[in-house]
Amino acid sequence: MGRQIEADYLVVGAGAAGMAFTDALIDHADVRVAMVDRRHAAGGHWLAAYPFVRLHQASAFYGVASTLLGEGRVQRVGPETGLHERAAGAEICAYYGRVLDRMVGAGRVEFLPNCEFDGEHTVVSLVSGDRLEVPESCRIVDARYLAPSVPAEKPPPFKVSEDACVVPVNELARLTRAPSAYVVVGSGKTATDACVWLLARGVDPDAVTWVRPREPWMLNRARVQPDPAVFLGMVGDIMAAATDAGSMEELFGRLEDAGIMLRIDRGVPATMAKTPTLAIWEVDRLRTVENVVRRGHLTAVSPGRLTFPDGSISVARDAMVVHCAADGLKYPPLVPVWRPRAITLQPIRAGFPCFGAALIGYVEATRAGDAEKNRLCPPSVYAGSLAQWAAMTVMGARASASFLAEPDIKEWADTVALNPARIPPGHPASPALDAARERVAAHSAGGLARLATFM
Repeated sequence: MGRQIEADYLVVGAGAAGMAFTDALIDHADVRVAMVDRRHAAGGHWLAAYPFVRLHQASAFYGVASTLLGEGRVQRVGPETGLHERAAGAEICAYYGRVLDRMVGAGRVEFLPNCEFDGEHTVVSLVSGDRLEVPESCRIVDARYLAPSVPAEKPPPFKVSEDACVVPVNELARLTRAPSAYVVVGSGKTATDACVWLLARGVDPDAVTWVRPREPWMLNRARVQPDPAVFLGMVGDIMAAATDAGSMEELFGRLEDAGIMLRIDRGVPATMAKTPTLAIWEVDRLRTVENVVRRGHLTAVSPGRLTFPDGSISVARDAMVVHCAADGLKYPPLVPVWRPRAITLQPIRAGFPCFGAALIGYVEATRAGDAEKNRLCPPSVYAGSLAQWAAMTVMGARASASFLAEPDIKEWADTVALNPARIPPGHPASPALDAARERVAAHSAGGLARLATFM
């Protein structure tokens, strides 16, 4: 056995959740943390993301509590003029590198890259084979429980014949020869990014076939902004629409009419509700791709042929099939965040995992007793279906009511840009903000009660 790690916490995973937790913990408690990751640097899946990836939400909502990602700027040019900046993948990786350097430089964190934790008492280097002992007193923090999968690190979920042209989305930016056609496989944010990127580089929409097993709902990015009047206005509108909705399908239709939810084809029922944010200009561009295949999940690819459970279709023999079908969000069972053997990082409020991880770090630093910590931070699900979206919204609202009832947590949360619902100290009053707060107060009880019936 090698040397013993000298730390109060071992955080397994240096991605978004692990970094947000560690940052908040060491800023509010005098503790030492060892962070272990199988990758070479901090940043998690961003280190393996496709080169043209960009946050789908405002930069201010992402990262760690102590350090703003980006400069909090509003875009002044382009199709998103008036909306807050969104960081690209390279900027996110550089940001996490700077945050980690600050943590390590302050003597509070030791980073163990290219290493694996065996789940018991040992960290093993994937490069040298060295073994480090984890002391019994060290609390384990599982920051990988909901770690997303990305196409670059996961094989396609369909059979690929030996001579078929199938590439992960990452390879699009490195092409040296254009095929006559593209087949984009996937219904989520990665697939929408791939289609938008291809179209922006002059690919004819008729040269793109989009295999969309399910129709997705998406949030209008203009309604999810780091402006209390905008964000709380959206929440109030959702609660008002939910109050007397007869079904989730009716509710989402109302939210679409209100400009909150978007779908690519209004004539096709949408059943997938992971709800990433998209801008109107992106949806307009995606609607130019008319060759959409809705035959369920692709099962096999061979040159010139795509096979589905109910049969096959032909495509150009040299068509490039772009794999965007990795399951980005994970849906393991919810477990208490604090258990005797581990702290398991999970979402707390709906839709903003970095804030949830930072909140868990703050509560770990400021509260005694796991029962009290679990009371303040009950975990929430990620949404996949409409019913799961209802559950996520209700569970997140209940958790928010729990932790915001604590004066110190509310004071902290109002200073943290990761918290989308915050009203920062000194934020100027306005008729729009007053109206938004009134709608939230008037409709939340009824809206949440109705959503609970759809869970």
